Amino acid sequence: MTDNGYLLAIDQGTTSTRAIVFDGHGQPGASARLELPQIFPRDGWVEHDAEVIWQHTVEVCRATLKQQGIEARQVAAIGITNQRETAVIWDRATGAPIHNAIVWQDRRTAPQCREIVSGGHEALVRDRTGLVVDPYFSGTKITWLLDNVDGARARAKSGELAFGTIDCFLLWRLTGGKVHATDATNACRTMAFNIHTQAWDNELLALLRIPRSLLPEVTDCAHEFGTTEPELFGAAIPVRGMAGDQHAATVGQACFAPGMVKSTYGTGAFMVLNTGDHAFASKNRLLTTLAYRLNGKPTYALEGSIFVAGAAVQWLRDMAKMVATAPETEEHARAIDDTGGVYLVPAFTGLGAPYWDPDARGALIGLTRDSGVSEVVRATLEAVAYETRDLVEAMAADMGAAPTALRVDGGMVANSWLMQFVADILAVTVERPTVPETTALGAAYLAGLQSGVFEDLDQISRFWQLETAFEPQLADARRNALYAGWLDAVARVRSH
Repeated sequence: MTDNGYLLAIDQGTTSTRAIVFDGHGQPGASARLELPQIFPRDGWVEHDAEVIWQHTVEVCRATLKQQGIEARQVAAIGITNQRETAVIWDRATGAPIHNAIVWQDRRTAPQCREIVSGGHEALVRDRTGLVVDPYFSGTKITWLLDNVDGARARAKSGELAFGTIDCFLLWRLTGGKVHATDATNACRTMAFNIHTQAWDNELLALLRIPRSLLPEVTDCAHEFGTTEPELFGAAIPVRGMAGDQHAATVGQACFAPGMVKSTYGTGAFMVLNTGDHAFASKNRLLTTLAYRLNGKPTYALEGSIFVAGAAVQWLRDMAKMVATAPETEEHARAIDDTGGVYLVPAFTGLGAPYWDPDARGALIGLTRDSGVSEVVRATLEAVAYETRDLVEAMAADMGAAPTALRVDGGMVANSWLMQFVADILAVTVERPTVPETTALGAAYLAGLQSGVFEDLDQISRFWQLETAFEPQLADARRNALYAGWLDAVARVRSH
């Protein structure tokens, strides 16, 4: 390890902000984390205070450097990864947000999305962006902010305001307002970025009524993004890596070959299948997206997005009060043989892929007098596996074959019972790596590639190490019967 070979990853997620130091072999060192308060102004609305996100980011970075016992000058670069579709608009003069950030889970723009579809624009959006028309993506959030914050549209047109996803907002603040840029993986989630031309699309901007003056420059994921203001951390640190969380996890899992698949289990669950040079158009309501972009060359992917995974465990803990901590869920699951026919459909913010039903709502189905806390807790975990199978079935239908192995990461993968159940329901080997924080690791890898700490993707591939392989053990008849029950439960909560 050279004296300046450390990499600092900022992982700004939906429920927390974290910083982790990695060394030149991709091994994690010190870390710090702060929980992010969620704001729910109305049913289906989710917001974050972007100012709190910024303050937390500075705090966790400082705490991590102190805990590691290093100074800013010893850090080769910062890599940023973030909750992707969350939208912020801020004042270019002051850096102050004009409104709370609208979070990716937010459904307030469902009526606007229906108007876009009824206006006959769905195919245009899909063909240019690879996305379905859904409130999930940033574009309609930008429109909402411009239409609902006093004076925002006029100020945007006059060039006073800037839009960004969280990565972009943090970069602006870290560089003291000198750099307004994002990377291609975040840009491709706005519904305004053409994934084929790799540029903002004028026709889509007109459809969404978004002034181009709001938008950041779009770059590769490994890039010279600028340097931090020296007073933040004691010396200027280059920012050299950036990717949305699921894309960063794809890099962190070394899914560099076409056909490789990873699934991240955090607040939501997101499966990404590398499709190489080919932007594969899904016939099964998956998203065509970027895996990453390096040296100007996009690598494409198919993605399935599940809106609620770990968030359902948070609901068990914070709202239903059935567990005090997330690890207790594994004890409940192991304590019983099955749920007795109980299914939880966690459509708390609608259903994502492959249903794309923003108006669906959660349900607990199949309760009897014998149903207790353990049955409900286990059903909550099982739902994550069933949702994963929904995505695998869609990918198999698109690609002609199911994956043979699934690399997993995120907070929920610490639950070995759940990982075994995922393997059982998918009939696929589930591979848990030695470094589960692959989202932050991917951001560090990207920064390290740009800094010369890492030579190339082949070297990064060699760093990946298996901790546990979960092999499927459930009989096909049982596996399929359980999944059929899930499909029936989902059908009951669909809004159409």
